[in-house]
This record gives sequence, structure tokens and C-alpha cells, in this order.
Amino acid sequence: MKVPVGFVAKLWSFLSFLPFFLLLLILGLLKGMMICPVVGTIIGIGNSAVIIGLWPAHFIWTCYCVAKTKRFGMSLKILALILLPLPLVLWPVFGIVGSIVGGSAFGFFASLLATFEAVGENVADKFFHCFVDGCWPTIKTSCTVVRDFTDFCFHSYFSYMDELSEEMSTEENPVEIKLSQVPSCVIVIVLGVPVDVLMITAVAIWKSPYMLFKGWKRMLEDLIGREGPFLETVCVPFAALAIFLWPLAVAGAVISAFFASFFLGLYSAVIVQQEGSIQMGLAYIVAVISQFDEYTNDLLYLREGSCFPRPKYRRDISPENSVERQKSIEDIASGQKIRREGSYNSKLVSERSRTLKWTIQQYTTLQIWDWLFKSCEVNGRILLHEGLIDVRDLEECILKGKCKKLGVKLPAWSILQILLASAKSDSSGLVISNDMELTRTNWPKDRVFEWFIGPLLIMKEQLKGLKLDEDEEICLRKLIMQCKNDKPEEWDDTGFPSSDTVRRAQLQAIIRRLQGIVSSMSRIPTFRRRFKNLVKVLCLEAIQNGVLPNDLHPRLQTRYGGKTKLVGDNEKRTGTSTEKAEHKVDNDNIV
Repeated sequence: MKVPVGFVAKLWSFLSFLPFFLLLLILGLLKGMMICPVVGTIIGIGNSAVIIGLWPAHFIWTCYCVAKTKRFGMSLKILALILLPLPLVLWPVFGIVGSIVGGSAFGFFASLLATFEAVGENVADKFFHCFVDGCWPTIKTSCTVVRDFTDFCFHSYFSYMDELSEEMSTEENPVEIKLSQVPSCVIVIVLGVPVDVLMITAVAIWKSPYMLFKGWKRMLEDLIGREGPFLETVCVPFAALAIFLWPLAVAGAVISAFFASFFLGLYSAVIVQQEGSIQMGLAYIVAVISQFDEYTNDLLYLREGSCFPRPKYRRDISPENSVERQKSIEDIASGQKIRREGSYNSKLVSERSRTLKWTIQQYTTLQIWDWLFKSCEVNGRILLHEGLIDVRDLEECILKGKCKKLGVKLPAWSILQILLASAKSDSSGLVISNDMELTRTNWPKDRVFEWFIGPLLIMKEQLKGLKLDEDEEICLRKLIMQCKNDKPEEWDDTGFPSSDTVRRAQLQAIIRRLQGIVSSMSRIPTFRRRFKNLVKVLCLEAIQNGVLPNDLHPRLQTRYGGKTKLVGDNEKRTGTSTEKAEHKVDNDNIV
């Protein structure tokens, strides 16, 4: 789109855009006010029913698992059992109120944003979609939210509790508190919480006007000049909406800082326990204010560092951790330096203002999540044809709920394929497919995602050092699906080419760590819903190929719900031979 040049052209562009924006805004507000009560009621009633229905089980089972676990020492266990009733009693109150408020806000803003999305360049019949989009899809999404919340409360919660009550290995030590430090912990909490809440909130409020006006200034410049995120026509309708909602974002940032400050202040007691000194806890109270100030400076592109003192609150740091921490700090610092230099040298990417082209290259967590299950579906079909997934595995998953092979080992093998391909390609990140590479510059800027991606990058470097040949990689598919991979001796009769026990142990450690990562991922609410769809597709494939009996289809429909068809779209998506499955892998460019 042609960018207006000159003051008159920019002013005319701005004035001609105002009526267009106001009409969309009014329509979006009306839709939001109509959909908001419906979505708020669905999410509020649905989540409230789940919270109230499972609350007795959550209360009893949480106390039982804490009393049973050996991961806590006796003193910590007694303290936890004394303090647990308070958050468990408050959980239904906050859960129900949060569901109603959050559901209403979701219904309102989802409908409002959908109204603006309907005028994008790739949308046909914009007038019709302006009225329709954001209504029924938002209501359907609210039902999905309730379903995912139910999965989290019923399955993810009990998975966490099972892990808490598991037996510890001989190398692990229980977490214990020092009773002699309890008075010191109380003192630093009494001092730290008020000080940190007051100072951190004051810093957030002090910098909020700068965040507000600087954001407005940048967005107005982009709106009038069609630069930054509003360079293309598809993003123009969001320009004034972003300016209109920016004060809410600033207010949300201040409120988030206020609530986060309580937890930062409470963490001073943990420092006292870990370091065994009240002085370290007091030093942390001061240092965390400086850290927060420096974080906000980096976020707003202000001067580096902080005007607050930062005393040392850690005594002993092991050399290995110190080296790793220093390396990560250098990586972050270099990344920030690059972003700062880019912001000053290029107007289009300055001060967190991204162009549409840059945004398109930035992958989201949802895209990575979609890829994982797409890869599991493709690899599941291949393993089904090769016999590494058999009828017993599918029946146990459907009828008995034993889904470790399909829910843990299959995703672990899909991720391991990525690591092997990335190790061969000398990529700095992960090669997801032939035309998709996940690197530091384009992966989702999400702290939770970085917690998962960090170990994968380390495992990629380990595989690169092992230099596996083709026969070993082919054999790994069988080993990861059929073996427990606890001891190197398990691979003696499997035909694995290498007899080096150290090499085998290293590969088994990588496999176990991958399975642990997948087990953690399985607790994410959307995992179970997507996994049910994956099992449904694999069962339809097996029934179509005669692997599973046809009478399993009604049971599959009863257990997993939905209308499962053996013809039509599913026939097109499923193959009838290994060649078709392999052909689909090539078409989808999955490594």
C-alpha cells in the first residue's frame, strides 16, 4: 500500500480513517455487549460447577498427598499442612469470581477484535463478516475453555499430585526448612512485603505515564505514516483500536506489578532459608526493587541499569551454575544490544514497533503446538503400519486409559526426529520442517516456552556430539517405542549397532529426558483435548485398515465424543498403506 508522504497527505489519511474506525468500534462494542453475558454465563457456570464438584476431592487429596510425600521434610510437611486449608478454602471463591469476570472480558474483547479482523485484506464479503464474526465462534470457544479447564482440574491436578507422592530416588534429598530460621523468615516477610509492594508499585506507577505517552506517540506516528505495525492494509483497522485500548494495557501492567510484588516480597523468606542468614533476606528485599527497575528500563528502552542499589543476596554459587548463568546473561545482553541498535538504526522496528513482515516470521506457541500434534499424527500412522503401535496399545488407551505409549513415547519420538535433523543441519535452533526453522529470533517470546526449548537445544548439541549414523537413527524408533530405556543392557538384543555402554547410556538419558518433558507438556489443558483427537484419527486409520475390530467404533464414539466418520474427510486424510503415510510426510514437509 502506498504510504502517504507529507503533512497534508498524512493528515488526510488520518481524517479519512476516523469515520471508518468509529463505525467498526460502535459495531464491535454492540456485539461485545451482546456476546459478553452469554460467554460469561457459560464459562462462569461451567467452571463453577467443576470447581465446586471437585473441591472436596481436591481438598482431601491435596492434604493426603502432602502428608504422604517424602519429598518434604517433617518440619516443612507440618508447616504446609497448617497453612494449606487457607488457600484451599479461598480457591472456590477466587476461581468462581475469576471465571465470571474473565469469561465476560473474553466474550467482550473477542467479539470486538473479531469485528476489526473481518475487514482484513484476505476476507471476502467484509460487510457480512463484520456482523457475523465473533458471535458464534466466541460462544463455541467458551465451551472449549470450560472443557480445557475441566481437563486441568481433573487430569492435570491429579497428575501433579501423583508426582508429588512418588517415591524419590536415593540421590534426591527431601526439601526441609530450618526451624531455627523460622523467626528470621517471619521478620523478613513482615519487613519485605510492605517495602517491596510499596516500592515496586511506586516504580510501576512512576513509569506508567512514560509507557502511556510513549506508546501513544509511536502508534500515532505509525497510524498516520503507515509505518511500524500498520504498514499494510490488513493492520490498519487495528491502529486506532490499539490506541484506544492502550490505557487498559498500561493499567493492566501496573496492576500486575502490584500483585507480583507480594510474591517477590514473600520470596525473601526462601532466601533466608536457603542462605541461612537474615542479612541475605534483607539484601534481597532491596535487590529485587533494583531488578524490577532494571527490567522496566529494558522493557521501555530507557537507560540501562537502575538507580537503586543491588546488594548481593547469594553467598555460594557453584562454578558450573555460575558459568551457565553468566553465559545466559551474556546471550540475553547481546540480544538486548542487538534490539537496541536495531531500534535506533531502523525506524520501522524501533521501540517494540514491529512491521507486519517481521510479525509474520514470528512463530506463536499455538503454531508450535499445532505442529507437534500434526507430526504425532503423521508418525503415528507410520508406526501403526510398521507394527510399533499395535491393536493392544490402542485398545488400552481407549478402554483402560493407559496411554503412555501414545501420549508420551509417540510425541517424544516426534521431537527426537527434530533434534536429529537439527543436529545434522548445523542449525542454531531447531529445524521443524523443510521450510520452517525455529531460532532465537523467531520463536515465541514466552517464558514457559523457553523453559521447554532450553533443554531441547542442549539435547541437540549432545546428539551432535554423538554423531549417530543412519542405522542407529532407524533403530532408535523401535527402542523409544518398545523399551523402558532405564539400563544400557536393555538394548543388548535389540540390534542396536553400537555396543558402547556409555554411548547407549547417553542416548537413553536423552530419551528419558524427552519423555519427562512430554509428561510435563501433557498437563497443559489443551494437550488432552488434542490428544483425544489424535487417538481418534489413529483408531479410524486402524479400523479402516482392518487392524481394529469395527465394534470398537461405537465405544470410541462414546468415550471420546463427537461424530467420527469412516468416510469423507477422514478417508482423504488417512492412508491405506505405508507408502501413503510416507507420501503424506513428504507433502507436509515434516522432518
